[in-house]
Amino acid sequence: MSQAATQNQGAMATDAGLDVELRKVFKEFNREMAVQGIDLSIRRGEFFSILGPSGCGKTTTLRLIAGFELPSAGEVLIQNQSMNQVPPYRRPVNTVFQSYALFSHMTVWDNIAFGLRLKKQGKAAVQERVQEALKLVKMETFAHRYPAQLSGGQQQRVALARALVNRPTVLLLDEPLGALDLKLRKEMQMELSILHREVGLTFVMVTHDQEEAMSLSDRIAVMNHGKIEQIGSPKQIYDRPQTPFVADFIGDTNLFRGKVEGFHPAKLWVVTEHGLKMTAQPLESGKSAPVSGQVVLSIRPEKIRLSYRPSEGQVNCFEGRLKNVMYLGTHIHCVIELLSGDCVTIMQPNTVAKLPNADTPLYASWATEDCLALTV
Repeated sequence: MSQAATQNQGAMATDAGLDVELRKVFKEFNREMAVQGIDLSIRRGEFFSILGPSGCGKTTTLRLIAGFELPSAGEVLIQNQSMNQVPPYRRPVNTVFQSYALFSHMTVWDNIAFGLRLKKQGKAAVQERVQEALKLVKMETFAHRYPAQLSGGQQQRVALARALVNRPTVLLLDEPLGALDLKLRKEMQMELSILHREVGLTFVMVTHDQEEAMSLSDRIAVMNHGKIEQIGSPKQIYDRPQTPFVADFIGDTNLFRGKVEGFHPAKLWVVTEHGLKMTAQPLESGKSAPVSGQVVLSIRPEKIRLSYRPSEGQVNCFEGRLKNVMYLGTHIHCVIELLSGDCVTIMQPNTVAKLPNADTPLYASWATEDCLALTV
């Protein structure tokens, strides 16, 4: 994706009121670029996630907003005020870390009150605001316990309360649920979503967990090698990925490399590396597509249909054999090896009474609009 396209998407928030902006921000460590000229605009009250694999620059980006790192070039703004020369403790943000960073020698109450006391708040104000924060995270009955006496989920709630009690403009969340087991993480995702709606603050979360970002976020920025590949709503990111990396990183997909052999404003004709002839939809339907050139085709597993015989006149219909089956409860995960040697992953609802034998001829097919052509 071009930097200009990323800038345009990031600038969508301008009219809605912004809490955070990054303008052409670079960050260099030991002559290596961790963040490479990113532009980002985060709306007031938005739940915004920065998603990407380890080492992509997402945590560095969060630390730049928090003030724990300073940009090598570019500008960080919070509510239209430049933060480049503002130390972390003077920025209107608070951070919740994956490790929670609670003071082990302090009770829950004292942990939450710590920041207020540091700011010399009066006793009555501290009492009122700590009580409000405890109620918000449903921890009133645990006020006099110590962190070691709490579960991981309870410690996470205390960390959130400690950050929220200072009433920051922006709450920064650095892999906030990463230390929890799967069941508790699911529960806390719901808690975090409800909490965001109740407090109405801007949340900026860094995570490598796709499901977490998809379920919680209003918008997501997908990062790779220090750059933003795409910004959009979870639906836009999943249904209309703009680069092969985004298509492959978000959820499951089947990717085919090929060459464009013909085009129409609404479709492309592509021959893959193994000779399959596919009809695909350009990334931006209605715009001119390249007459020739390399593309990557992306087809989501749930968009592929299986049948015993080909449908008459069906495009994108290829014969294959069942290679592998995994039972996932609500869905069945199948791998079909096509006659070309390509393997496709198919996700089907768990409604099939019995799957065919491995040597049974099958046909995998998908609609043109479900076959998305991405430029390399």
